[in-house]
Amino acid sequence: MEVKIKTALISVSDKSGAVDFARKLSAMGVKIISTGGTAKALSDAGVSVVGIESVTGFPEMMDGRVKTLHPKIHGGLLGLRDKKEHAAAMDKHKIEPIDLVCVNLYPFEQTIARPDCTLAEAIENIDIGGPSMLRSAAKNHKFVTVVTQPGQYDKVIGEMEKNGGAVSEELRSDCARVAFTLTASYDAAIAKYLNKRAGVEYPERVSIALTREATLRYGENPHQTGAFYKLPASGETSVSSGTLLEGGIEISFNNLLDTNAAFELVKEFAEPAAVVVKHLNPCGCAIDDDICVAYRKAYEGDVVSAFGGIIALNRKVNVELAQTIMESYSRFGKALGAGGFFAEVIIAPEFDKEAVEIIRTLKTWGSRVRLVETGPIDRAKIDSGEYDLRCVTGGMLLQKRDLASWEPDVLTYPTKARPSNEQLEDLRIAWLAAKHTKSNTIGLVMNRKVLGVGAGQMNRVESGLIAFKHAGDESKDCAMASDAFFPFPDNVENAAKAGVACIVQPGGSKKDDEVIATADKHKIAMVFTGKRHFKH
Repeated sequence: MEVKIKTALISVSDKSGAVDFARKLSAMGVKIISTGGTAKALSDAGVSVVGIESVTGFPEMMDGRVKTLHPKIHGGLLGLRDKKEHAAAMDKHKIEPIDLVCVNLYPFEQTIARPDCTLAEAIENIDIGGPSMLRSAAKNHKFVTVVTQPGQYDKVIGEMEKNGGAVSEELRSDCARVAFTLTASYDAAIAKYLNKRAGVEYPERVSIALTREATLRYGENPHQTGAFYKLPASGETSVSSGTLLEGGIEISFNNLLDTNAAFELVKEFAEPAAVVVKHLNPCGCAIDDDICVAYRKAYEGDVVSAFGGIIALNRKVNVELAQTIMESYSRFGKALGAGGFFAEVIIAPEFDKEAVEIIRTLKTWGSRVRLVETGPIDRAKIDSGEYDLRCVTGGMLLQKRDLASWEPDVLTYPTKARPSNEQLEDLRIAWLAAKHTKSNTIGLVMNRKVLGVGAGQMNRVESGLIAFKHAGDESKDCAMASDAFFPFPDNVENAAKAGVACIVQPGGSKKDDEVIATADKHKIAMVFTGKRHFKH
């Protein structure tokens, strides 16, 4: 059923495109009702407007808190035009039908994002009349068109021009769906803000407002569908805040997971750092005074695994770095019979235009690699209030993110041998890499370069054996990290056989004394962090 638009109410905070929309409605004979600042903007632009007070018989009052909360507004929105009792009530009380509502809401999230925002300012930016009108109009979308965003203006006008001023039932229904999604997200943002102010970490109910960024080709596997959503209020530099540069193919579900894993690890370092991730685990990680050297060390840590992986960098990709990446992949890829360069994603704070051109013009894979530009990394903007979410069938697990980093002031040294400053540096890198690796984890580092990683095994001994296998002879005198404590001395015995010089682990095992004694026996320096980094 098509419904002709005769009367429209327009009241918007974001006035982008609103004047042009109202002008086109007016040109088709639609009566425009409006409020406050919107009415002034329309009137100044030459659009004929009826003030809301002329409809309600009441002035806007209480600093604009009360203006649309009136039976003549909500009756005009909620009245069923095909029900005699409703039509009679509207006629008796002189309530005019409102066929279209164009409303967007007070900028609550933008307001609370300001560092100097006060509680009073936040409260004043909680919209009441707007959501009320949206819900009324959306409930009665059988007769009312509800418009909530500038992107809908052309669709509505297009249908009206095509259908003699009428809007189809299909479009009204879709607009209602979008309106209810908007009000739900808006309320979720308010609840999150108030919970945070009250210090409530895990409230009785949690609503998480997400905005769809992209529909993906598929999920983890081709038979699964998938989509990418963002937290619109997040100000943290991350894969979600990044921009996919033009020229590559679209990014996938698995690409996004791996890119996030790589970038969250590289963000741990203030020094020039490079990370290579494959299937959510770092197969390469290194720091250096020179980002090109850091990249080369990270890549060469495990060339086989790096092929087809994700590269994360915490410095700009300039021409020199782009050439270094291309040359390393081409050299090692050809040696493996793989035909040269192949990385799924390169993520970095910035890319020089010339660097992008170098990557894109590579004959073999350059046109395929996705380049994600995040902007400058600012650790001060890390959102400690954001939940880490895990799905279980029929429910969700929520926890605070693991933001514990390297904490020199809380380290303890239980063994007779003490690590040197250079060894502490390698232990730091090994510890942070282990934090971002699936448990059980053992990581080996030498000269600020990850040599081998054992990840995701059912027992820690097996993880250690995998790490030693990857490192080979390079494990002599290296630093080793374990994401959780050693329940038995067996890992230390294996470390001694491989020539490990120092170990970092949380400590806290019932058999710590035996573990420490074994380390002392082999003259291995051990450091306790007091915290573990399980990552399931």
